[in-house]
Amino acid sequence: MPGSSGPGAAPDAGEALEVVEYTDPLCPWAWGSEPALRRLRRALAGRARHRRVFGLLFEDEDDPAPDPAAETAWYAARLAGIAAHTGAPRAAELRWVAASSAPASLAAAAAELQGEQVAERVLRRLRETVFVLGEPADTPARVRAALHGVPGLDLDRLCADADGPAARARIARDRAETRRPVPEVVGLRADGPHPGAAKETEDGHRYALPTLVFHGPAGRRVVPGWRPLPAYLAAAEAVCPGLRATVPEPPGPEPSVPSAEELLHRYRSLTVQDLPGSGGAAPRGAVEVSTGNGPLYLHPGEAAGSLLLAGRDPSPVRS
Repeated sequence: MPGSSGPGAAPDAGEALEVVEYTDPLCPWAWGSEPALRRLRRALAGRARHRRVFGLLFEDEDDPAPDPAAETAWYAARLAGIAAHTGAPRAAELRWVAASSAPASLAAAAAELQGEQVAERVLRRLRETVFVLGEPADTPARVRAALHGVPGLDLDRLCADADGPAARARIARDRAETRRPVPEVVGLRADGPHPGAAKETEDGHRYALPTLVFHGPAGRRVVPGWRPLPAYLAAAEAVCPGLRATVPEPPGPEPSVPSAEELLHRYRSLTVQDLPGSGGAAPRGAVEVSTGNGPLYLHPGEAAGSLLLAGRDPSPVRS
């Protein structure tokens, strides 16, 4: 695993472990990494401070494609290839390539002002617009439509906050931070479909998405690209010796392993990779949504009025 114990960005003594996640709401590798990152957060609950940095994968100033239909077909094929590695759902039809990830990033940042649970649900909804619905939330109007009915969310407040100066300053800082990658990932050579080497830009480099940087008393470890849960836990334990993070699942059968039904209640949206054992039985009571390569499971309360089910006949609620 790429890493370094270099000094510098370690958190304060009262926060022994900080996990910084460089991501984007519309990034396919970040979408595929969600099951492992959910498990990581559960494993480190109460023992780490997590911070997301939204890197703007799609920027407003990017030149429009001369042939949008050809670009969409090319990107849909790319998403299918990534999904083959990650096992994450992909849309049966991608309608367009996102013009910008700024609106979704602003909304995801603004959602953090309403608490962690709301922020997680908002980010999930935004990802699903691309990878389940095939219609990226790349404008403020599409963001608002995607987030209608998120439990606990004050949507009017979020839209106002996302359009305000604080959120815009936050995303500007996030963009700049993403374009200052640590030396460990610049020129990185590693095996795998997405090893996580920093991407070249017109004026330097940016982190590959997702990349996680762990800061602790023993220094820094970087886990870039597509990685399994043990790689993240090893990094956490390396910078915080003695942390002994407990892996919630797999392997079981610890009593604390959440059931599929408990996970559905907590997250309200699950992929097959989210299930205990990364592919166990579907949760009872779930509404099944078909995608281009397998099911997505929604909590019945989440399914009510969901854009993912507009114009579809959902599979019956499982009993």
